[in-house]
Amino acid sequence: MNIYKLKIENYRLLKSFFIDIEKELSLVIGKNNSGKTSILSVLDKFLNEKSKFSYDDFNIDFINELESLIKSPDTPEEFLPKGIKLKIYIEYNEADDLSNVSRVLMDLDPNNNKIVLGFEYTLSYTDFIKIRANYRVFTANEITKNDKKKEYKPRELKEFLKQELDNYFQINKMSFEYNSVTDKVNDANFINLESEGIRIKDIISFKYISARRDVTNKEKENTLSKQTSSLYKKKEDSSDKTEATEDFKDQLSETDRTLSEIYKDLFKDVIKKVQDFGGVKFNDTDIAIISTLQHRELLEGNTTVVYTHDDHKLPEHYNGLGYMNLISMIFEIEILVQDFKRDKETKPADINLLIIEEPEAHTHPQMQYIFIKNIKRLLAEGIKKDDGIIRPLQYIITSHSSHIVADSDFDDIKYLKAKEKNNVVAKNLKDLSKQYDAEPNHYQFLKQYLTISRAEIFFADKAVLIEGDTERILIPTFMRKVDMQEADRLKEEGKEDNFLPLLSQNISVIEVGAYSQIFEKFIDFLGIKSLILTDIDAVKIVEKDDFAKDVWGACPVEEGTKTSNSAINYYLKGIAWDVLKDLPIGDRTIIIGSSKVCLCYQQKENGYYARSFEDAFIHSNREFVKANKETFLGLKKANDFDDDDKSPYELAESCIKKKTHFALDILYHSNENFSNWNIPEYIQNGLLWLKKD
Repeated sequence: MNIYKLKIENYRLLKSFFIDIEKELSLVIGKNNSGKTSILSVLDKFLNEKSKFSYDDFNIDFINELESLIKSPDTPEEFLPKGIKLKIYIEYNEADDLSNVSRVLMDLDPNNNKIVLGFEYTLSYTDFIKIRANYRVFTANEITKNDKKKEYKPRELKEFLKQELDNYFQINKMSFEYNSVTDKVNDANFINLESEGIRIKDIISFKYISARRDVTNKEKENTLSKQTSSLYKKKEDSSDKTEATEDFKDQLSETDRTLSEIYKDLFKDVIKKVQDFGGVKFNDTDIAIISTLQHRELLEGNTTVVYTHDDHKLPEHYNGLGYMNLISMIFEIEILVQDFKRDKETKPADINLLIIEEPEAHTHPQMQYIFIKNIKRLLAEGIKKDDGIIRPLQYIITSHSSHIVADSDFDDIKYLKAKEKNNVVAKNLKDLSKQYDAEPNHYQFLKQYLTISRAEIFFADKAVLIEGDTERILIPTFMRKVDMQEADRLKEEGKEDNFLPLLSQNISVIEVGAYSQIFEKFIDFLGIKSLILTDIDAVKIVEKDDFAKDVWGACPVEEGTKTSNSAINYYLKGIAWDVLKDLPIGDRTIIIGSSKVCLCYQQKENGYYARSFEDAFIHSNREFVKANKETFLGLKKANDFDDDDKSPYELAESCIKKKTHFALDILYHSNENFSNWNIPEYIQNGLLWLKKD
């Protein structure tokens, strides 16, 4: 039995939110404030009931709708209960123990193996009528107060709702009718779980490890040592007592006897004084001080976690926070697994759900890899008791670590993305494979490339897709230079910049080589603004082969008749070569789903068409390269720069020894503010386009 889907309505950013849950691990990723913690929070409030809902838990669009209804002069005749709603979709099979869920089954059709449990914090129509009437009284009282106190500021509907929320909104728990054929839930037909006395905790047990962990390496705060005591208590309360547990108790009993003999001599003087004062009657009662070591209390105060270094046992607070966080999480997972098992007489819940929030906290990339590689193995056994009862363990890990994503299975990943201002959607990465049905090798390339090299794009707001190492080395400096130039320009014009500097934006730079077209569907999936920087790659017919077929070769742009660039031919197909060379940036911007993508390549700059980045840079910065030619390690035939008859194209073709070295040369020879060279215009225009929201 397992949860396979959650639906959440009107809770914070989760306005109308669905997320699929895997049978084992679901890795939920997304940028900050994309709703990851809200999933944990709404489950905790409904299933564990440890904290109440508040006004600020409502989705902003719902708040606006509610306030509009309350203030409206027209009263609706009726409406369905409104508020925060959670639906948990469960599936089971013939091997499952159905004793707990038998009372919530709404359909005895053997082909329908689904259950939908509903939890609501809602306002009924009856309570809505009350809230409208009471708000009018509240408003009248506020006006009266304002008349009496000139400086009094009347409170608004928001303050009224914050104070009175629980008087009108009620929690309800239900099992809904579910139609497996139409995949629809009938909200009108349900079983009220509370009135039927059905215990949710027997069906679903939910626990979590918060990102706000109390791990510290302060000297007086021994977090790990305290956890050993908690872990022992959980094991002692469960049926899973080991031989070591019993040996521990036996040893304590033996120690009690030994210490009691010592205490008899140690405290004989004070006992004698008690007797002398008549505190003990002769031949009636006597007192003795004996040892009563309690295994739980002994562990709580006297167990210390240490780590060994060169045969020295060092205290836990000497450890770095990363190691302590990792160890503490493992301890905490083990404690919660014992909680899931429950006590000796009670069976575990049918479904056991654990959320681990941001395991990457304080840990370096290697430790994050280790964690995500091993977590499945650690939790694979599920909830297993000595009496043979086994329950699976479902677990959700929320993260914004590209290192964790890089070592995860694509099929486990759920990507959270803001669809609108106050609404988030969850997408399954495995669904991408369906979009690549016609080109499965493209999907395989994308899958391998992203999980190995460039997983940070999942957490970006914008992306720059580049061809190779040259651009990767230079793009950060180009961004810095554009930021500086824009700041200076706007200052001179007395204007303010309406957009964040490029280096302050969340932009991911991804090397895609000649394969940017493979990323089209992925860019659509992410829904992010993207800039593709590429070369125009002009070619012409240079000869005929042995079969009289045309052989195309590289040439200066002025001599070219088409481009060999696969990205340009894919995204701007059908555009004639003569038009393509001078195509305005607006016509090179295309819409892919909800994403804007701009293709930037070399165009006419100061009367010259460059073919490649090196060609364009030499054209714009010939004197800079010439002045430093002796120390440009990426050059060969450096003296060719003295020949004014040689074009930038010829110099780029014959004098660049290694492109990456040439890029590093540019940085090495830059002055403090990079003012001694210019960015090729096509790159500068592309970065300015990307900067704007």
